[in-house]
Amino acid sequence: MKPKVIVICGPTASGKTALSIELAKKIDGEIVSADSMQIYKDMDIGSAKPTKEEMDGIKHYLLDFVSPEDRYSVADYKKDATIAINEIIEKGKTPIVVGGTGLYIDSLIYNIDYPEIEFDEEYRKSLEKRAEEEEGLQKLYEEAKQIDEQAMKNISQNDQKRILRVLELYHQTGKTKTEQEIESRKNEVPYNYYVFALNMDREKLYDRINKRVDIMVEQGLIEEVEGIIKKYKTYPTSMQALGYKEIKEYLNRNITKEQAIETVKQETRRYAKRQLTWFRKNKQTIWLDALDKKEENIRKILEEIN
Repeated sequence: MKPKVIVICGPTASGKTALSIELAKKIDGEIVSADSMQIYKDMDIGSAKPTKEEMDGIKHYLLDFVSPEDRYSVADYKKDATIAINEIIEKGKTPIVVGGTGLYIDSLIYNIDYPEIEFDEEYRKSLEKRAEEEEGLQKLYEEAKQIDEQAMKNISQNDQKRILRVLELYHQTGKTKTEQEIESRKNEVPYNYYVFALNMDREKLYDRINKRVDIMVEQGLIEEVEGIIKKYKTYPTSMQALGYKEIKEYLNRNITKEQAIETVKQETRRYAKRQLTWFRKNKQTIWLDALDKKEENIRKILEEIN
């Protein structure tokens, strides 16, 4: 019998962290993060990284371990998350994968293997240079759409990291990201994944997002971005993260503080909408009402997995 792995996903600000920690305490579980921002060191406030107090003694994996200067791919995540899941199972505990990064979660539940590729540094630099030009990223988005329309349906026009990834994969392999994923999904999935997603009324979710951004600013988001800029020489990927690039624009005096905060709220709402669309694609997902009490949602989860 395949080992059980629980997945708790859903949009940002829906309460995944709190629910997963309570569930872990109930079933003797440990948590594997599936968040592409929380992997980075020093990016705490803007990524809503759980604090030691919030973790409440539950061990978390794949948090706070990558330098903002370093690149970290989905292939890297798949490898590291698999190691973490196996470690938890060997302890006799239950792995709980928690996060809102759809690519990370899909790499596990569909057992997608991404090829190990030595990327062409010159080509990468040329793409990054083009992205910095006026309307450069928009043009790259359109090029990527011509190459792999299916993949681009789930990628924002502002998501430089993933737009460039689609172009680089095709440049290096001659195959699209979608073609590679279709081939890879023929692999057997080694675990029995139970996938749960949190949902709530759209207006309530957006209100929670707006309040969360205000709290992040109060907690020192602007100072956090300043500190990263001072500490690290380069940060090509991490500074494209939602909440960080907008504050960086403010610090560069390209926009006002108020404009930066409003843009973070707007882009986070859009991101939440894309997350919900992504997770609805998976027909095996069991949806939970995020506004239900944690005890009620834990009861529903236990009913499904037992």
